Amino acid sequence: MPAEFESLGWNQPAPADRRRFPPEQVFAAGLRHHHIANTAYPIRHQVTMRAYRLPREEHEAAVAAAWRDTRHLSLYVHVPFCQVRCRYCEYAVVEQEENVLEAAYFEALLREFEFYRQRLQTDSKTLVGFDIGGGTPTFASAEHIRRVVEAARSSFQFEPGAAISIETTPIIAVRQPDKIAALYDMGVRRISMGVQTTHFKLAQSLGREYEGLGMLQRAVYNIRQAGFGRFNIDLMYGFAEQSPDTWRRTVEQTIALGPEYITLYRMRYKGTRIQEQAAHVTLDAVNELKTIAQETLWAAGYAGTPGKNTFSRRPGDEGTSEYLTARVIRGAPYLGLGLAAQTMSPYTLGYNLGAASKSLKSYLRSVEAGRLPIQDLYHLPLDVAMAKMIAVSFYFGQIHREHFRRKFGVSLEEHFAPEVDFVLQNGLMEYAGPYLRLTLQGDKHFNGVVALFYAGAVKEVLLNLGREVVLPGVEVQRRAAA
Repeated sequence: MPAEFESLGWNQPAPADRRRFPPEQVFAAGLRHHHIANTAYPIRHQVTMRAYRLPREEHEAAVAAAWRDTRHLSLYVHVPFCQVRCRYCEYAVVEQEENVLEAAYFEALLREFEFYRQRLQTDSKTLVGFDIGGGTPTFASAEHIRRVVEAARSSFQFEPGAAISIETTPIIAVRQPDKIAALYDMGVRRISMGVQTTHFKLAQSLGREYEGLGMLQRAVYNIRQAGFGRFNIDLMYGFAEQSPDTWRRTVEQTIALGPEYITLYRMRYKGTRIQEQAAHVTLDAVNELKTIAQETLWAAGYAGTPGKNTFSRRPGDEGTSEYLTARVIRGAPYLGLGLAAQTMSPYTLGYNLGAASKSLKSYLRSVEAGRLPIQDLYHLPLDVAMAKMIAVSFYFGQIHREHFRRKFGVSLEEHFAPEVDFVLQNGLMEYAGPYLRLTLQGDKHFNGVVALFYAGAVKEVLLNLGREVVLPGVEVQRRAAA
């Protein structure tokens, strides 16, 4: 084992991340590039993270050192299969014609569980949350999902109350009710259904298989019959072809379906089949749609603070899975298994093979060869780790100050003094109990606010987007944004 990994701490920051910029300039840049400045962090990682990328021969030692002292974590398993790739999808997805590889993929997943059990002694570690996502994980057979659940239970301890959450589609919930029931029987307790829109024409244009509101009602009936009492519906806004009236009807019709939770996702165009449409969607248009949804949900009894994307009608329940809640509030470490899965240990950020290619071949080959299927592994400095935690915190529109201090050994106000002063003085954020929270005004300027807490290299990307620039110490020219 390399000496530097016998005990892993924070990496040294690259010169680009030591740079500081006036908050008002960064805020303006985040608003200017509102399709890019969001909770997906880091940005332009090929450049901004290059200084921290570890060579493949150091992956095993770094992983072992990074996780050695961790006792509690979350788990995410990626199941990439889908009937078709929707036009708005940015994720690593394998379409139906490749699903002959399903059996091979799940065998590889089980071997990846075993790799980590051997290398990290995961049976001594406790899961605070477990998500099975995709893709469409319920597109796979119930037996394959069962084997993944059993592998998790045999590889880790489970914290009391750490529920398993899974994603499905209306079509599967309608046509395969036995599979939905099987999920509940195997211990899955939270289910999320991706609806995105109830507007028939828009759904068709996005590549969604949609048969109208009656289909959604049958899907909800089957989910309830299976026993699920924690049910979320995902909706998306910010499409070029989406009008305020059709969006309002989507929200109202979704409320009528009676889910415990409704999650709003703003369309992120990068890496999708409709990314050229981003130029036709203004920040004002996005904010109008967001306001419509918020006001409609609040009036119907769904709670959600400004900036929070999940609304819950259960008092005291954040609405998100335990896996995501732990990440958002506490910055809890998480292990990702499967194609292109993301992992964040206390000191590293990693991406599995397939994150770039969106192909199964390299992932399967690596597992077959007995190697951890890691594509990129970054040894993080403090500022980059802070930026990652805060970006994820903005799923709830707020930063838990005490959890930040515990994780990084410094207060939010001390490390980000100019930025905190800026948001307070301009009415963009306010103190609310243990949180620094977005105001309604701050929510309308979400993209500018989140950019304030990015690391220096990423801030410089936003400030110079549209021009060629060379970061200090990195002799790579950055391309202008598409």
